[in-house]
Amino acid sequence: MDETRFWSMIEAAWQSIGGKTKPRQKLVEGKLSDEKCESLMETLEEEVIPALTEELQLLPPEALLEFDRILERKLYEIDRAEVQEATDGSNDGFLYARGFIVGMGRTFYDAVNANPSLAIMDMECEAMCYISWHVFREKYGEMPRSEISRESCSNRAGWPAL
Repeated sequence: MDETRFWSMIEAAWQSIGGKTKPRQKLVEGKLSDEKCESLMETLEEEVIPALTEELQLLPPEALLEFDRILERKLYEIDRAEVQEATDGSNDGFLYARGFIVGMGRTFYDAVNANPSLAIMDMECEAMCYISWHVFREKYGEMPRSEISRESCSNRAGWPAL
């Protein structure tokens, strides 16, 4: 498992339900209405997450663990004050907002990582934050500890004021 496969698995889950390519591109451009953002969030939670879960369940333990480590790293990398400022919310809410960002796919993730003002207030996806952790635990038992944390405010470099 590498980042290319990680992102392709997320994209394949989107494609399995039709892709929603145009609204996701408008999201990247900052041109999507609040109503359509909410619709994308619902699609992510109700259709994409189940499709991705099915694919993750097919992975051997090593690949599933690698997927989780990449997910954790992506959540960690955007655990920054300027991203939180655009999404607002509590520590849990900010984690779930980062789950939404990752769940929208690589293009949106990269755009927000480069320009945090593109993050959307009140768009969250808790399930994305722990998707591979839950599958691993269900299939293989406890997941080995990681060196970093996906939890909010754990990336000290992203929170210079703390």
